[in-house]
Amino acid sequence: MTITDQQPIGSPFSTTSTAEDVLAGLDLSGATAIVTGGYSGLGLETTRGLAAAAARVIVPARRPGIARAALADVDGCDVVPMDLADLGSVRATAAQINDSIDRLDLLMAVAGVMATPERRVGPGWEAQIAVNHFGHFALACELYPLLAAAGGARVVVNSSAGHTLTDIRWHDPHFRTGYDKWLAYGQAKTANVLFAVQLDALGRGDGVRAFALHPGKIITGLQREVTLHEQIERGWVDEQGTVIGADFKSPSQGAATGLWAATSPLLDGRGGLYLEDCDVAHVSSPTAPMDDGGVRAYAIDPDAAVRLWELSVAATGAAPITR
Repeated sequence: MTITDQQPIGSPFSTTSTAEDVLAGLDLSGATAIVTGGYSGLGLETTRGLAAAAARVIVPARRPGIARAALADVDGCDVVPMDLADLGSVRATAAQINDSIDRLDLLMAVAGVMATPERRVGPGWEAQIAVNHFGHFALACELYPLLAAAGGARVVVNSSAGHTLTDIRWHDPHFRTGYDKWLAYGQAKTANVLFAVQLDALGRGDGVRAFALHPGKIITGLQREVTLHEQIERGWVDEQGTVIGADFKSPSQGAATGLWAATSPLLDGRGGLYLEDCDVAHVSSPTAPMDDGGVRAYAIDPDAAVRLWELSVAATGAAPITR
């Protein structure tokens, strides 16, 4: 991937396209997908869409009972317990999956947390980068042989326009001092993009291509730790909690870009790209407002992607992927 690749390619879909629009007429029979967070919000829409297109979908869930209830009417879907904040849990689930299937066509990293109070997990990691990045990083590394075996797998990582809030804080990624919940979120979302960039660089020889994306502005369970007062101040909802922002998407519209990333033939032979509104995004100016769209250059910088990958291998103990 180069900066010149990071520009719109003329997708037939748009910001208003839905999951149903993107998947219309597609038959994913024989394909196996994993959708983290696949039982609520955008993840649920993603799981439903893939299953409706006849894919087998595996949903790792921190709350498996709730996940099974949410997915009770979805055929071809299996729930397995997994907590992204616990690397032991991630590895145990990956081992179970490795024993149950012989190839993995799609890995959809949809689960995440946003703007949480300061929390520490594992060996004292800041929780947002731990859940949003390290957990998915470790899962992808553990499942990489299955992705390579598919001979054309795609990995799709939900990032956010929130990545524009900050680059990786290389001097203090775990906010040992001066915790800021929004900067911690922004850093985790930048990490999601850099992860996709380097995974694509390492995996393309095995046919594994990776994409990161901004799904759009959607009110889902992701905002559960943002107070109603703060959501009102940000112009997201009114005092009754009703969405009022004109540029908010429905959950189905929010899932569309990820499903387009997973299935579009327009992305054949491409990867390491940041997507939004069912197309490749442009590179944005360092001073452009978040809502203007696009991806910051620091989030797709290949050298930074290598640096984060090496940091992540050292932190998680994941097996390195080599070209």
